[in-house]
Amino acid sequence: MKLIAQSENIENIIDKDSIYVDKTEYIYNLTKDFDRVFFSRPRRFGKSLTLNTIGTLFEKGVEPYFKGTWIYDKWKQDKYPVLHLSFLEYPTTDLESFKTSLCQPIRDFARLNGIEGYTDDNEPNNLIRNIFTVMPENIKIVLLIDEYDRQMTANINNPELYEKFRICIRDFYGVLKGKRQIKFMAVTGVTRLKDVSIFSVGSDIMDLSYENDYSSMIGFTRDEIKKFYDDYLKLGISYEKGKSADCITKEEIDEFVDRIADNYDGFSFDEFHKNKVFSTYSVNVFLQSIYRKKCVEFGDYWYDVGGLPSILMNYMESHNLDIEKLLNSEISIPYNDFKNPTSLIDINENVLMCQTGYLTLKSEIVPGYDITLGPANREVKSALFMLLSLKIFNTQTAAFSLKNRYLIERGSADEIISLFNEVLSALSYDKYPVNDESVLRALLQVYLLGKNHDVRIEQNNSKGRSDILINFSKRRVVLELKYTNKESEEQKKLAEAEKQLIEKRYGYENLGDRELIQIASVFNGEKNKRQITMYKIAGISESEKQ
Repeated sequence: MKLIAQSENIENIIDKDSIYVDKTEYIYNLTKDFDRVFFSRPRRFGKSLTLNTIGTLFEKGVEPYFKGTWIYDKWKQDKYPVLHLSFLEYPTTDLESFKTSLCQPIRDFARLNGIEGYTDDNEPNNLIRNIFTVMPENIKIVLLIDEYDRQMTANINNPELYEKFRICIRDFYGVLKGKRQIKFMAVTGVTRLKDVSIFSVGSDIMDLSYENDYSSMIGFTRDEIKKFYDDYLKLGISYEKGKSADCITKEEIDEFVDRIADNYDGFSFDEFHKNKVFSTYSVNVFLQSIYRKKCVEFGDYWYDVGGLPSILMNYMESHNLDIEKLLNSEISIPYNDFKNPTSLIDINENVLMCQTGYLTLKSEIVPGYDITLGPANREVKSALFMLLSLKIFNTQTAAFSLKNRYLIERGSADEIISLFNEVLSALSYDKYPVNDESVLRALLQVYLLGKNHDVRIEQNNSKGRSDILINFSKRRVVLELKYTNKESEEQKKLAEAEKQLIEKRYGYENLGDRELIQIASVFNGEKNKRQITMYKIAGISESEKQ
């Protein structure tokens, strides 16, 4: 059984005989059809491995690292020196330190490749221009730039420093335009910004971020998971069902991959919205955990490692996100906002959420028409609302402690309402005042989704829509919420909520053998209360409740 790769270096992967998901057909077509390309993807998606694979092919050819891959008998390129710059390695808080760090690998590249006689300079754009000037006519290089926007994304809340980095990076890319010395250039990043000249009018770089032909080049497809991770899929099923891996059926594998897809699939980088991919990092860690723990556990890996990008945290320090809009499964944004973001300083918040992976395409990209975005899968949705919880609540309070992990699933109605009141008391009411029922519902949903509960928001049945429905394997909790700011209205509102629950039979649809708890509740928004002041299990009298 091959090990799952934990490296972004193709040589390390092959040397350790780890699994390599073969993407070389994409790379072959990429280098054949284009001279200069850019593609954006969220963090931990496989951008760095893609660039490393391109660099290894150009620098070393197919021997010995590409035996058995699609490209092995097709790659006929000459070998070229590769200048690989990773902006992740360079400082983000001081421009001069950044310039020093960027210039050094450029000088090292010139020295290692015998390029002499150039005028040294401490400005990256001048340095690389001077090196190109003295390069012999017969020498061409491959230039790979990873995470080009790192210094700008780190300074989204520091406009002055952001602008300094932007100008420096713009000038650097300006020098690269049209240079005959570049055989091939590939640039990656999280964001696509018009204010750094890469994508400006006249740029010679092709933005493939949402190109249909390359939409599956980064990320795993369903077929790739079934092909390259077959042993791990069978191992997981064997642990769950207590049967030999040799006896696993195709149908069982398909059902298992369906469940993996619910958690980690659904990312679309396809202009036609046809192709979708799984998060590479999440799939790898999930399958590794099966091997290590000898059980199947669908963890939330996006938030812990790849899903809390500093760019989004920095943005949230100075911007409020539209919580009610994010709670919708689909968000429409103007075509131009999506296609042509100019600057991180004034980027559409939902475009930023998409570029960082919290939202993804849910529609085609058609010029002149709004584009639809939404969360890709359960893992990302949980990460999104965990992130929002950090913004909205004081997460150091008891409501967020581990002791409450199973309270809604196993506790009494009294305990559930007590928990919700603790959650609501952790709000910053100055920033997030609860003025009506929809805001109340939205805030509780943020908490529940951030805890990775299976929450159905305004769940439909034939008679109407419940406010909040929470599913567990053996229980379903339905909460009907009413809002008032007058104590005299509380009893009336409670009766209305209970009547709705009973008459509209909220929660009975596809209930199976779950226990059903229907809770009618009233929140009093008066300044000195701000809590659920009355509640009742539907159909249960006060004497029965006690």
